[in-house]
Amino acid sequence: MPKSQISQLLAQTQFIRFWLARLAGVTANQMLMVAVAWQMYDITSSAWDLGLVGLFQFLPALLMTLPAGHLADRLHRGRIFAVCMLLQAAVAVLLVAATDGGFATRGLILWVSVILGAVRAFQSPAQQALIPSLVRTDLLPRAIALSSSGMQAAIICGPALGGVLYLNGAVTVYSICALLLLIAGGLTLAVRYQHRPSTLAANWRTVFAGVAFVWQNKLLLGATSLDLFAVLLGGATALLPIYARDILHTGPVGLGLLRAAPAVGSLVMSLALMRWPLHRRVGHRMLSGIALFGLATVVFGLSTHIGLSLIALVITGAADSISVVIRLTLVQLETPDEMRGRVAAVNSIFIGASNQLGEFESGATAAWFGPVGSVVTGGICTLLVAAIWLRLFPTLAQRDRMG
Repeated sequence: MPKSQISQLLAQTQFIRFWLARLAGVTANQMLMVAVAWQMYDITSSAWDLGLVGLFQFLPALLMTLPAGHLADRLHRGRIFAVCMLLQAAVAVLLVAATDGGFATRGLILWVSVILGAVRAFQSPAQQALIPSLVRTDLLPRAIALSSSGMQAAIICGPALGGVLYLNGAVTVYSICALLLLIAGGLTLAVRYQHRPSTLAANWRTVFAGVAFVWQNKLLLGATSLDLFAVLLGGATALLPIYARDILHTGPVGLGLLRAAPAVGSLVMSLALMRWPLHRRVGHRMLSGIALFGLATVVFGLSTHIGLSLIALVITGAADSISVVIRLTLVQLETPDEMRGRVAAVNSIFIGASNQLGEFESGATAAWFGPVGSVVTGGICTLLVAAIWLRLFPTLAQRDRMG
């Protein structure tokens, strides 16, 4: 039966079209982030500025994601995603012109980060809420696992490709990003599905309905907040340029490998979960995955050998993938379709806070305690979060099945 369901999933034309669009878009996003981070560190050599890149992406996303979620429930989600891809392509073209023209400054990179954060505020709820409209409900867990595996493949290839291409200069990276984002936008515009817009007028109550829904559903609140605090405290992405250049003594290619390593683990785990989906003790396994993520982060923080560092990052990716697949499946199965955009917006805020705000937290603590102190402390805090959530959210810890 599993093979039969996988075949049925691959036959879903609209889902595969959107999957390919996301693959191109995420590959470009990852290449863009490698180039922007390396260019910023080249310009300023400052851990604080690397953290600011994450903060400047997070703040506009925080302000705009809830209205964007309401918009995703009212308008065609595929078209919203396509517009987001095209706007990011325009940003890549701007970076080409700025780098080639010699005005790619610290200030410009921070302003670009603001634009990217605002665009992704609309992108994330639309893409999360669209998937259940493209596949049958019984195929949804495998669709999410396949989607996750594809995105992780892009996260592997994107940073590695970005690092290699950066050897020819940032202009090369930004040009390829623009092309891939244009392809992603075109593919998404071709996606067709039955859109059922929300008929509720936009007001504070409807915009914040997703927040109320998650707050009242303690299972979803526990799952989404667990991921938020774990990655917020334990993530080390913002400090990878420092580790690559100053601790592991490698270059842009090494940075690309470090950024890609977590995605290798996540890809392998996502493929495994697609073939052998989780059926029992999903809450316990989610908490165990977060604990493993924290432990592997500590190992990475203490490592001075590129091989051990890559292995530790691979493990963080595999552990995080367990949490992601369980969380996204629970969110989709527990949410009615007319609210999926707004609930996805809440989930996007948590993801954005864990990633972009986590980058700022890493940069700030590294400026105070050094990069090693920042990463090791974050990993230990993640272990504590897993233990605390075991007590705070017993319904999550005791959850046996997805549905």
